[in-house]
Amino acid sequence: MRYLAALLITVFLAGTALASQCPSLVSQIDQQLQSAQLDSKTEASIKALRDQGQSLHSQGKHAESVKVLKKAIKKLDAMS
Repeated sequence: MRYLAALLITVFLAGTALASQCPSLVSQIDQQLQSAQLDSKTEASIKALRDQGQSLHSQGKHAESVKVLKKAIKKLDAMS
């Protein structure tokens, strides 16, 4: 029983940590987009990933959101 309780608490805390990470990643992408020199196709691609990540966050799919947002950040970093 203690093991199950510990597992549930761990899962809850992990979900909460991911949930709070999403908005900061979106903010990071927005800041990098302001200063990045990108062609319109690349910028549109990164914005699409950002919007998809924000949508996933709104749906409560935080792990997926973080994955998509980090993909956008990697793409931005590669272009900088």
